[in-house]
Amino acid sequence: MDTPLPATAISKDIIARLSAIVGPAHALTDPELIAPYVREERDLYAGRTLLVLRPGSVEEVSAIMALAQETRTPIVPQGGNTGLVGGQSPRSEAEVVLSLSRLNRIRDVDPAGRTMVVEAGVVLSAAQRAADEAGFLFPLSLGAEGSCQIGGNLASNAGGTNVLAYGNTRELCLGIEAVLPGGGIYHGLRRLKKDNRGYDLKDLLIGSEGTLAVITAAVLRLFPRPAGREVAYVGLSSPQAALRLLKLAEGRAGTQLTAFELMPRIGMEFTIRHTTGARDPLSQPHEWYVLIEISSARSAEDARTTLEEILADAFEAGDVEDAAIAQSLSDAADFWRMREEMSWAQKPEGGSIKHDVSVPVALVPTFLDRAGAAVLAAMPGARIVSFGHMGDGNIHYNISQPVGADKAAFLARWGEMNAIVHGIVAELGGSFSAEHGIGQLKRDELARSKAGLEMSLMHGIKALFDPSGILNPGKLLQADVIRVDQG
Repeated sequence: MDTPLPATAISKDIIARLSAIVGPAHALTDPELIAPYVREERDLYAGRTLLVLRPGSVEEVSAIMALAQETRTPIVPQGGNTGLVGGQSPRSEAEVVLSLSRLNRIRDVDPAGRTMVVEAGVVLSAAQRAADEAGFLFPLSLGAEGSCQIGGNLASNAGGTNVLAYGNTRELCLGIEAVLPGGGIYHGLRRLKKDNRGYDLKDLLIGSEGTLAVITAAVLRLFPRPAGREVAYVGLSSPQAALRLLKLAEGRAGTQLTAFELMPRIGMEFTIRHTTGARDPLSQPHEWYVLIEISSARSAEDARTTLEEILADAFEAGDVEDAAIAQSLSDAADFWRMREEMSWAQKPEGGSIKHDVSVPVALVPTFLDRAGAAVLAAMPGARIVSFGHMGDGNIHYNISQPVGADKAAFLARWGEMNAIVHGIVAELGGSFSAEHGIGQLKRDELARSKAGLEMSLMHGIKALFDPSGILNPGKLLQADVIRVDQG
């Protein structure tokens, strides 16, 4: 059952008072200027708001949240608006979008401590560049890294292609600055790797999807920049062969194995068909592919030798049918492009029912076999594009509509397909939300899937941080109706 929407639109008086905090240039009320903030990537949610606020400092965020608490005005924090589950979308004209895009300073870089303090509106690719210019690596890497922002990455505990070696965003953050409902500022920008003084509020705020506090800045961990990085595109017959290759690579390379991405042939075909300049790196088609990356702190030669030894052993074992090692940076970029464009290449093929799931790594082949059989039994002709981060068990299990099918009729079966796929995931001890979050899309399923005690604790935490329920209502957790006090 959907969470009831606020009953009335925000008043002109409250709009004026909130706008005065950031100034007229940064308080958007024109529908044309608001439009980019209410459209989301998948067109699943048509957002609505009368006001977008773009504060330029943590003090302005604090003042906004204090006034919002006083007037019971719902606030929807938003980063780069790249979320895939509707967590950043305002649901009614009673809600105000709080864009963090102007909080985009890199406050400092500490080479000795290998840390960097950045504001929430810093675009991920800008954080990567700043780390690189300082001689380090910030390893978080996503397909949307040119537009997603650090605050959103933290709020959703983003994953990406380097989780295998470096962990999720939570593992890449040492400290956080955030503003609570009511305007209180949590000054948690600590650079400590060891700090056992009670509950870790930082880890509670990371992944909370803007429902507990507004993240305004963070201390990020930096890593030594690899001296060498080698990438191979590998053709195989099955996910079982890919799993054996993964075990071999982990045994040989250890922490040098920085990426292990699984892709099906149909995903390759979509990418080649709809991406200008894309080409198959191998001479013959294969049922499955793996993109494998080895990074070495010692040298490019060390990375190349390690990769060649892994592939040689895998060829001898019969698990690899063909492979191409990138011969240049351009080759490596082309290999990665085939993986990164796979998400977008599905859109021209018609409707796509998405799943972002994780299962224990050893059960990825079992999941793919069982889910494939169940989906095709329910929907003959469905085209299954299952790809993703096999090294950490996270598979993007997407179902493209059968050729010639009616798109609307196909998408009407979204819930049915979710139930099939997520049911198998649950039986295998997995999760229906691996790295995209809960937002609006999966909120009700979260309530159904979690034990009563867990949900009670989560609601208790929400009530403690946000007793008025003004912060990103209707996201992550089901909530009671919020009525705007018109003052």
